Amino acid sequence: MTIHIGAKPGEIAETVLMPGDPYRAKWAAETFLENAQLVNEVRGMLGFTGTWKGHRVTIQGSGMGMPSLSIYANELIRDYDAKTLIRIGSCGGMQPSVGIRDVILAMTASTLSTPSRGIFKELNFAPCADWSLLRAAVAAAEMKGTKTHVGGIYSSDVFYDERPDLNEQMTRHGILGVEMEAAELYNLAARHSVRALAVLTVSDHLLTGEALPAEDRERSFGDMVEIALTAAFT
Repeated sequence: MTIHIGAKPGEIAETVLMPGDPYRAKWAAETFLENAQLVNEVRGMLGFTGTWKGHRVTIQGSGMGMPSLSIYANELIRDYDAKTLIRIGSCGGMQPSVGIRDVILAMTASTLSTPSRGIFKELNFAPCADWSLLRAAVAAAEMKGTKTHVGGIYSSDVFYDERPDLNEQMTRHGILGVEMEAAELYNLAARHSVRALAVLTVSDHLLTGEALPAEDRERSFGDMVEIALTAAFT
């Protein structure tokens, strides 16, 4: 048990999927895992452990933003010995070629600032995904026939962004989408020598203003979860 995770020793699997929304964690656990058991509900940040095709998996909510994810990822790695952490979440598309419902596999994650900034100081560290997970996720997406993009994303530290000039530069430099957590996850994975990947569903688009209808979200997010699970155990 830690300050933020109430699970007992042995209740967290080595493979952890991390959606931001705790209720998305609940939905994913009920939809994809067998014998899913609630192992954390501290501060309402739900976590479940069960099995997928015989493999133990934990699905633990991370909250919104890098500071919140940093708390849960640190405790999962240091106190529960998690070895593979995969963020599953939504993002905003930033390229004309990226469509609503597409999946983005984040090879790198650019950012203005993360909780790790104090460690790196003047260094602009370039956090990236684990290659074995990325390669397996690409193969899983191809098998499913899911339209997928692989490349850089932007992890923003604000949701209500008022920097159109920065968004323009992100688009100009090929950034596929924007979200709020992956860069810090990749930093922590590098620091603690564990595997990490962000598998993201495009739920809205910064260029077109399109947004995924609420009734379509579960089906589209399901592809993302299946890709993440397949990649974790390939």
